[in-house]
Amino acid sequence: MSIFQALVYFVREATTGLVRSLRVSVLAILTIAVSLFLSGALFLASQNLARTVRGWRAEARLVVYFDRASDAERRGELRARIAAGAWTETVAEVSAAEAGRRFERAFPSLAELVQGRGGALPHSLEARLRPPAAGEATSFAAWIEGVRALSGVEMVDADQDWIAQVETLLALVRGLGLALTAILLGASVFTIASVVRLTSFLYRDEIAVMRLVGATEFFIRGPFYVEGILQGLLGGGIAIGALAGLHAFVRQKIATSAIAGLLADRFLGPSQLLLLLLFGALAGWLGAVISLGKESLQPSA
Repeated sequence: MSIFQALVYFVREATTGLVRSLRVSVLAILTIAVSLFLSGALFLASQNLARTVRGWRAEARLVVYFDRASDAERRGELRARIAAGAWTETVAEVSAAEAGRRFERAFPSLAELVQGRGGALPHSLEARLRPPAAGEATSFAAWIEGVRALSGVEMVDADQDWIAQVETLLALVRGLGLALTAILLGASVFTIASVVRLTSFLYRDEIAVMRLVGATEFFIRGPFYVEGILQGLLGGGIAIGALAGLHAFVRQKIATSAIAGLLADRFLGPSQLLLLLLFGALAGWLGAVISLGKESLQPSA
């Protein structure tokens, strides 16, 4: 028998096994579908959030608010000092009047707080910064603290501070996602192992006959391995369909929800979807391997 013929036989027998133990097979498929769906949803959300954070970091600003006692000469000195920074790309001065107009546009309901009150908001500098490299974090933080300590500076608002907090949260979400994925895939492997073991008991007499006529262990175990892989692939397919539905639903909310835009801007790519399917197939195969100890395929006495 050729390899192709053997594979056809394995698939046919595996399909028969799935139908023969349909209820428990459905349970195994749904278990792995839920685990891959939750894992995929966490990965999708973290991937979109990471992309957004990279965009934020690329557009990060350093806003330096001048002390009200600072005169034009001192503001010019501070501007030159900040412009000379290793991470500074551009620097622009924002007058008190311009700051008031920006406040009115951003918060129209609160515009009366600054209208007719010249100097209600301080002069400031807005510096666009180059994202620090991996080895520059310490020196960058020291530079920011140095700017805060300069005479004539009342307050410094660095976007990098809250971006770093978001990145820490993102790392935590990814860690929890990996832990949850491991737990759920472990449960899926256990469920599939139980289903394959049950199927092997149903076929125990047939297996005994196959051994009597000289069938190899590979030929005997092949259909069970394929059955586990099919369960994993079916579970992965269901998970991908559910993820696509969830993404389409959340995408409809982007116009009215900023959070939806952060978490569901783009869907998973073809390679990532294929990886989900492969994870499902691997979990199914591992379940079959674990379940098929020699004792599980021995003929009944």
